[in-house]
Order: sequence, then structure tokens, then C-alpha cells
Amino acid sequence: MGNYKQEGKIRKLKTERSQTFPYAYKKQINMKKAIIIANGNVPLKSQINFLWKVGYDYIVCADGGANSAKKLKIVPDLIIGDLDSIAERNKRYFSNKCEIIKLKRQNDTDVEKALKYLISKNFTEAILLGATGDRLDHSICNLGIVLKFYDKIKVSILHEKSFLKPYTNTVEITTIRDEIISLYGFDDKTKIKSKGLKYQLKNIALPFGKKESTSNFAKGNKISFEISEGIIFVIRDFNLLKKHDLI
Repeated sequence: MGNYKQEGKIRKLKTERSQTFPYAYKKQINMKKAIIIANGNVPLKSQINFLWKVGYDYIVCADGGANSAKKLKIVPDLIIGDLDSIAERNKRYFSNKCEIIKLKRQNDTDVEKALKYLISKNFTEAILLGATGDRLDHSICNLGIVLKFYDKIKVSILHEKSFLKPYTNTVEITTIRDEIISLYGFDDKTKIKSKGLKYQLKNIALPFGKKESTSNFAKGNKISFEISEGIIFVIRDFNLLKKHDLI
């Protein structure tokens, strides 16, 4: 395990981070937002740079996500997991550049290990990248994790140009006119009332496998939901949100 707390190594890490990113490395005492890189498809470095710029400035690699970080020439703050997926050469490379925590427990996935660490450090939001890949079971598991941890940390998923965010209760969202908005529920008891959508939802449920609201549209620059007894997923175009500073 790399000893991240040694002063000389912190200085070296800061130098490498400032060279890697187009933004000066800054370590804040009370950071609340994090990026998690999972062991799925390699994310776009431009997306990580953007998220870093808007405040997601603590980067965690969930085990094999460190392989993606190495490909992207990114030095994370933390690598955590059972470490059976990270390549040995990458483990050696990062050993004196960031903190590495090995947790052997198998009742948690590596992404869950990362989230539990963030929760213990009082983070409130995380964006998960690399959540999808060539294993459908892992992809479905990561979608479930968004629901599982909702009460402890708000987890969103970014995959290519799709940005998934969970919501409950009363929500008002800034939108772009004619923006595509897709909504998904999970059971019959979760009811949704909407305002501002082309196809309004009038206190209806969107139980998974029975009904959904795919490719709905925003009629103007604001939509609102009243969501009772559950959580829904809202999927939007990340590039559009980025363009209009809506992340």
C-alpha cells in the first residue's frame, strides 16, 4: 500500500496531478463530491476533466477501474477493492502515487466498497463512470446500487452521453426546450405527477417491465415531479447538460 500521507509523496502526487489535468490540483478539507471509476468501459477523459472542474474533485478507482485510470494517465486519490482486477504493473505504478486499500470481504462489490468509504468520509454525491461493460450482470448490479445507497449518498451514472440520476419526493429541474427526458420506475406503488413534459404523467406508476416514459420531451425550461413512495431514474443527454451548465 502506498503511504499517501508522507509529505514528499504528496508533493510528487500534486505535481503529477497538475500535469495530468488542465486544472491545478487542489485538496479541499471538506470535499463532498467524488468520481468513482469502475471496472467497465473506459470513460472519456474529457468527461472526467469536466466533472473535476465543476467540483467532483476526489477520484476513487474501484479495483480494476485503476486500469482505466492508467490508460487515461489519471492518478486517482484512492484505489479500493479486493484488488483482483487491477493489473499488477498498474498496482506497482500507483503504489507510491495514491492511497491503495485492499478489502477482502466478498459480500460487497468493489463499487460498494468505494461508496462505503466515501460515506464514511461524509461525501454526499458520487458520479459513477465505467459502470457498464461486457458483463450485463455487473451493469444491472450497478443500477441497483444507485437505489441501494440512495439514503446515504446520491449516486449518478454517466455512460457515454447518457446521464442517469435518481429522484424522489418533489423535484424541479432546469431543462432545455425539446430536450429528451426518459423516466423509469420500479414498482406499482411509486406514483409520479409531472409538469412541463410533452407527455404528462398524471399520478401514474412506471413499474419496470410494464410501463416506462422513454424519450419524453421538455416543453420549456423547467419540469417538475411529485414522486410518492419510491425512487425513479431520469436519463438525460450529458453533452447537452454540459453545454448549458446543468450538471
